[in-house]
Amino acid sequence: MSHRELFRAEQLPVLQNKMFSTAEEAVVCTKGDVVLVQDMETGMVFNSAFDPELLDYSDDYQNEQACSAVFQAHLHAATVIVDRYFQGKTLIEVGCGKGYFLKHLRESGYVITGIDPAYEGTSPHIVKARFEMGLGLSSEGVVLRHVLEHMRDPIEFLSRIASANGGKGLIYIEVPCFDWICRHRALFDVFYEHVNYFRLADFTRIFGAVLESGHLFGGQYLYAVADLATLHSPHATARDAIDFPQDFIAGVGRHICSREARSTESRSQQAIWGGASKGVIFALYMKRAGVVIDCVIDINPAKQGKYLAASGVRVSSPQEALALLQPETDVFVMNSNYLNEIVVQSNNRFRYLTVEHDEL
Repeated sequence: MSHRELFRAEQLPVLQNKMFSTAEEAVVCTKGDVVLVQDMETGMVFNSAFDPELLDYSDDYQNEQACSAVFQAHLHAATVIVDRYFQGKTLIEVGCGKGYFLKHLRESGYVITGIDPAYEGTSPHIVKARFEMGLGLSSEGVVLRHVLEHMRDPIEFLSRIASANGGKGLIYIEVPCFDWICRHRALFDVFYEHVNYFRLADFTRIFGAVLESGHLFGGQYLYAVADLATLHSPHATARDAIDFPQDFIAGVGRHICSREARSTESRSQQAIWGGASKGVIFALYMKRAGVVIDCVIDINPAKQGKYLAASGVRVSSPQEALALLQPETDVFVMNSNYLNEIVVQSNNRFRYLTVEHDEL
């Protein structure tokens, strides 16, 4: 098997969405290396240093983004696509998280069952377990949102889903877009928990029949609706080789090297808005560069008062941050999709710095 190394990062938290009760616990969290390679036979991109034994999902794992109106709008856009192909069909959502999207689909009239080992709640429609054949679940369609990037062998995982479903049915897949990550030098979007990094062309190599595919969430996500019966092993051609940007670290480096982000005796305050995956990785790189982050702001109540993996920075609510931070504080906005929402929530009080490298 021929692999070409694209990028490496050392000692990243293995579960960037796991929250901690103390800074000390957060700093000593389990860590692992990322070595991104492209398999030149299949064209797939993955972390060759990944070890699934390091992962331990629990109730402390908080990845729900639906607190945001902007993200709710994204879920609505995904629902429109689901409606085109699955309306009136029974569904299974593999990796349903805290169950927000499943609840939304059920309220829209779908008969849907969710599966997720990190589920918190009492819904009779969600099985708190890892997906496996022994669950005996099957349906007319499968929803797989932001799960496939976590699977060590995505083709084998899709094969298990297909087998459990009698080798038939349509599947809706949604994953981060690797092309977007590369174009925007989004170093903070490469983390241990994501084993795989997908491009649109990957889906046409994985499935013989892709009914629809495209981009969502300002290009940050990919989606595909495909026929499970046409799943097969991908094979790459020369045109599938990735031209990985040599200046990939510029996405964070420009902030680390900026005068405003340097720790000085008379430094101004600095904060991060967004305590999810992007914020966790960004905070870690800033800490390693000697940059002091005073707080991380997040609207998810489950994160507030807790501490981010590896960096140990405390998460504040927007209300707490408004009292804590001075006007004109530098606030690094982890996702520009939320910029307008953040400005409104913080009464336009701060100096807002988007962290995504301008698209070339």
